[in-house]
Amino acid sequence: MISKETLFALSLFPYLGFLWFLSRSPQMPRLALYGFYGTLVFVGITIPAGIYAQVHYGESLANIDWLHGSAEVFLTLANILVVLGFRQAIKQIKGTGNREN
Repeated sequence: MISKETLFALSLFPYLGFLWFLSRSPQMPRLALYGFYGTLVFVGITIPAGIYAQVHYGESLANIDWLHGSAEVFLTLANILVVLGFRQAIKQIKGTGNREN
């Protein structure tokens, strides 16, 4: 049976492929792309935070509120960038559509 840590590590490869294809799309809003890359920052912060929680507290990251919340801030920021990027793209498309009529 595959451990959840191994599965988590293996899941990074499809996500890196996803980012590779997104970064080559001319239609992808840049701000949203930065948000998707920000998810990697979240992962990069979460791994050492989880190790710290295990070593210093003997608990998983989810059980140490201040540490878990601090790591989740990075995911929240990444999600905000994705939403704002797509919002900006939709506004641009709607603005272009109105000018053509």
